[in-house]
Amino acid sequence: MQKGKLLKLILATTMLAGAAAPAFAETPWDGPTTGPAGAPDKTIVVVAADLKNGGILGVSKGVEEAANQIGWNIRVLDGACSIQGRTAALGQALALQPDGIVINGFDAVEQQAALEGVAAAKIPMVAWHSGPKIGCDAPGGIFANVSTDAMTVSEVAANWAIEDGGKDIGAVIFTDSTYQIAIDKANRIKETIEAAGGKVLEYVDTPIADTSSRMGPLTTSLLQKYGDSWTHALAINDLYFDFMGPALAAAGISSEDGPQAGSAGDGSEAAFWRIRNGAYQTITVAEPLNLQGWQLVDELNRAIQGEACSGYITSPALVTKEGLEKMGDSTAFDPDSPYRQAYSAIWKK
Repeated sequence: MQKGKLLKLILATTMLAGAAAPAFAETPWDGPTTGPAGAPDKTIVVVAADLKNGGILGVSKGVEEAANQIGWNIRVLDGACSIQGRTAALGQALALQPDGIVINGFDAVEQQAALEGVAAAKIPMVAWHSGPKIGCDAPGGIFANVSTDAMTVSEVAANWAIEDGGKDIGAVIFTDSTYQIAIDKANRIKETIEAAGGKVLEYVDTPIADTSSRMGPLTTSLLQKYGDSWTHALAINDLYFDFMGPALAAAGISSEDGPQAGSAGDGSEAAFWRIRNGAYQTITVAEPLNLQGWQLVDELNRAIQGEACSGYITSPALVTKEGLEKMGDSTAFDPDSPYRQAYSAIWKK
């Protein structure tokens, strides 16, 4: 990781955790300051993997906010948490013949045939979390894949667990092999914990789409199998913990006494509520979802006009209860940097 990237991560992390650091309001804008003016009268379609997912919803809202600023029409289609639903939504998006498409929250490999149809129609595409390659010229004909550095996110979550539990840590890692990026993130979590002398009890592969039905029984089974040796639960997404807490509560285990939960992405509203209230989640490594929505619009504006992608990569932040107490009623990580003003200045010139 580049030294500058590490510095940005430390600043974001310590500011949210309440440690000594420059005030959040002083965070400088480190993204693009030049680019094409906003193309007029464009219509774009956002194809969302699942609008019940807090990260995907947050990005969609950011896209809508930015599209309103640049003066574009926008339509959001919900893939409804299934491969078939996403295929249908992409087909509908293609039929609308928009000026651009945003792929929001699913792997390009999963929808390769559909994306080839979009590329053949010469409709520019940008994406959020479409695969392991971040930035410009992502696979699947995608102009730019917007994300934080997933390996950095995983390392931050794993290092938190090590610092919290020491070498006696017994971790269970939850991932979803439907997505290559989820596999890569879980592998990095495992590698980081084991390199520090910690123990990974189990590596659980369970689909994000099935968390509502699977996490309860899985939690009960893991408790029976590992008991008190299960000290930490680490997942590649906050959504896993939407359904773990009730199973722990039913077993008579408090949030304080049970396995401490930490997510390597993405900082959902539900996760913030759990962390703030001590309700079966201790931390999340949050992405600046609204900012990333603005970045998607900026990258798509560049693609539509034949300009080069910006190559900007946003920094994540470790969100703790102490940090949230300082943030008041915030329900998402939204860095107090002037990104709205910066992008607006580019588009309105």
